[in-house]
Amino acid sequence: MSFVLAIDQGTTSSRAIVFRSDISIAAVAQQEFPQHFPASGWVEHEPEDIWTSTVMTCRDALDKAGIKAKDIAAIGITNQRETTVVWDRATGQAVHRAIVWQDRRTADICAKLKADGYEPDVSAKTGLIIDPYFSGTKVAWILDHVPGARERAERGELLFGTVDCYLLWRLTGGRVHATDATNASRTLLFNIHTGQWDDTLLKLLRVPRSMLPEVKDSSAEFGTTTPDLFGGPIKVSGIAGDQQAATIGQACFTPGMMKSTYGTGCFALLNTGATPVKSNNKLLTTIAYQLGGVRTYALEGSIFVAGSAVQWLRDGLGIIKHAAETGPLADKSDSMQSVYLVPAFVGLGAPYWNPRVRGALFGLTRNTGPAELAHATLESVCYQTYDLWAAMRADWPDASAATIVLRVDGGMTASDWTMQRLADLLDAPVDRPMIQETTALGAAYLAGLNAGVYPEPEKFADNWRLEHRFKPAMSAATRQRKLAGWARAVKGVLASDEGE
Repeated sequence: MSFVLAIDQGTTSSRAIVFRSDISIAAVAQQEFPQHFPASGWVEHEPEDIWTSTVMTCRDALDKAGIKAKDIAAIGITNQRETTVVWDRATGQAVHRAIVWQDRRTADICAKLKADGYEPDVSAKTGLIIDPYFSGTKVAWILDHVPGARERAERGELLFGTVDCYLLWRLTGGRVHATDATNASRTLLFNIHTGQWDDTLLKLLRVPRSMLPEVKDSSAEFGTTTPDLFGGPIKVSGIAGDQQAATIGQACFTPGMMKSTYGTGCFALLNTGATPVKSNNKLLTTIAYQLGGVRTYALEGSIFVAGSAVQWLRDGLGIIKHAAETGPLADKSDSMQSVYLVPAFVGLGAPYWNPRVRGALFGLTRNTGPAELAHATLESVCYQTYDLWAAMRADWPDASAATIVLRVDGGMTASDWTMQRLADLLDAPVDRPMIQETTALGAAYLAGLNAGVYPEPEKFADNWRLEHRFKPAMSAATRQRKLAGWARAVKGVLASDEGE
């Protein structure tokens, strides 16, 4: 059994990747599934779509690789993290669509909790801020808005889980209700210092403890799939939230190493080692991974809109047909124009954390066209990364520019234009790895580590290979001018907050 199957269940698609024992890829399968937007700022998924697309891609990947269940040493799961599912313990039927991490419907709940003075205690325990992004208020909303749900939950009839937990429950035929420490750390219900669900937080958000999964290491014996799914039982022995999995896949095992993943959103994690670092700049303190009962921490910055801004160019404005067109189009833009897009389509994430503001374009002229909009869209991702970068360096003095190289992954990193602009604005090297599937690789590594297919972290880190290093080439004067323009644009968007 020299293969590992990684399930990468993302926001817009489910993917399955078969890795060999040398971490090369044997097969990939992917399937998109519908997004539901029932109201402004609301985003939902049908849990059954998540499940069926996951099973189909796993079967497809095994077929493409020409292997059977008996050839798979283990399954690793990585997932869109804060997305929340509540389901019936007896039937597995979800009581409501999954509420997606991007969803902002609980903004009022969060505002009241903040106004009542709860945020300092919540942050001290969870490393998070009170925001609709996280799972806790989503669970509370489902219990309060689905008729009879709260009563059923109190009776122990309902279960809560992030997507990894829901998939594990389904894969094991309802035998296992468990998650890992990285996913638990994103719920607003978990004390990242003690490694336990917190009764005070559960009481605050009115979530019954009976709903919660067992929390395990990221590499552990999670259970075994039912034989009917893939033609034989397969062990599940690795789970991590997608951004933590990418951190592992990028081999960021040493304090000071940083990775940034560019998917629907953008997420940067800085490994801070065994010590959780409290942020003074609205970054999150989170668990990077937990191995052998030992937690490693990270500072994280979350940007809600990255690749989805390119999707907006394609689907909303219709100025491109394929994402790959964006870089060449941006390259043709008028250098005399300074157009800024602040893509606050669902509010602003770190380091601003304002769910109420919305996106805006600045600096438009009569000559502004598709090329300038493409330029501004790609650049917006780089500017947002700069904001995270600056905040991390301020929070963790060891993170000086001299010691940090940014390792990048995700769909947008295929754009050389964007990665070069990122290096220019950060004034630091940006490293793109040979294996772009770092999120799936991280999940596979955790599963393979437990199954004995892959070595300890230090040896695994030796397998990381550089595909291209982007070095800064922009003049200091240009960089400062552009960053100042971005700062003014963000200030303008924040000033538009009417406190609704």
